[in-house]
Amino acid sequence: MKGRGAVSNPAGRFERLAREADDDWRSFESQGDDEAGPRLTTHVRAERAKSLIARNDSPDVPFEQSINPYRGCEHGCIYCYARPTHSWLGMSPGLDFESRLVAKVNAVELLRQELAAKRYAPKLINLGAATDAYQPVERELRITRGLVEVLADCRHPLSIVTKASLVERDLDLLAPMAADGLVEVFVSITTLDPALARLMEPRCASPERRLRTVRALVEAGVPVGVLVAPIIPFVNEPEIERIVAAVAEAGAKSAHYTVIRLPWELTGLFNDWLGAHFPDRAERVLAHIADMRTAPAEARSGRRRFNDADFATRMKGRGPWAELIRQRFRLAVNRAGLGRAMTPLRSDLFRPPGLPGAQASLF
Repeated sequence: MKGRGAVSNPAGRFERLAREADDDWRSFESQGDDEAGPRLTTHVRAERAKSLIARNDSPDVPFEQSINPYRGCEHGCIYCYARPTHSWLGMSPGLDFESRLVAKVNAVELLRQELAAKRYAPKLINLGAATDAYQPVERELRITRGLVEVLADCRHPLSIVTKASLVERDLDLLAPMAADGLVEVFVSITTLDPALARLMEPRCASPERRLRTVRALVEAGVPVGVLVAPIIPFVNEPEIERIVAAVAEAGAKSAHYTVIRLPWELTGLFNDWLGAHFPDRAERVLAHIADMRTAPAEARSGRRRFNDADFATRMKGRGPWAELIRQRFRLAVNRAGLGRAMTPLRSDLFRPPGLPGAQASLF
């Protein structure tokens, strides 16, 4: 599938950013062989999905519709709450999640069909709610690019969550959408420490590269929020104030956070990771995660919980430590002059797509 850049960007305004985004996801890995993250061979399985837009009615999620063009994620973030979903596919939440991906190759075709349905009512669609839509495999497959093209053509409201600088490639589409009040991008910055980022997020762009992405998006007129997520006690938690100050300096409009939760198999994976990299504080970290995830009645009975599915507490946690993080984050955001609300996006400009007679396969 060919992108629209050559047609919609005749002046070449975003060509430099596109070239940088295409290459710089490797930059973190190339900052010295002694520090290079593990290299994995990625296997991609093509899937022809039956439907595309997922819907939710969760009161703690700021969108009702989302699209995930890929299952699994090459970034390899140890804390990713989506890891257990790979078990549903008969694969491991560990290395398989990072290296055995599923690509929804008919995603663009399905999106056109679903947006063209007579009963479809335009509401914000989020890209990247579970796995990153701009992970490295997107460089070649360009499924996300095709989805953004459709949403841009239809003038449909869109939010994007990503850790990848590859989002800059699509500024020729995102900048005009932003001018019409149709898009906001959320960049995830979990730490400013490159050594810690390499341990937590081994195949992501470096923290400095992500700050450059915030600046590039802001300079193109795209509203940017930053996610400090997840906050992990005694790991990246000491950096809360420094991260908020850095993203404000980079031009972000708002900052948001969640605290870590460890559903299903993720508890064992994260525990092993802590033991390997932070043996001096592993038990203390787990104890504070449990303090934020265990209900008082359970704690009194001696039970420890590391995940909390309650809508009221699953994003921010509960208890004294969760409250301390909440207060610190609020004060840091206020001090930096950042907001804590999403940008209101327009849905009144929506125009349904015309359905083409056929779609070319990506493979």
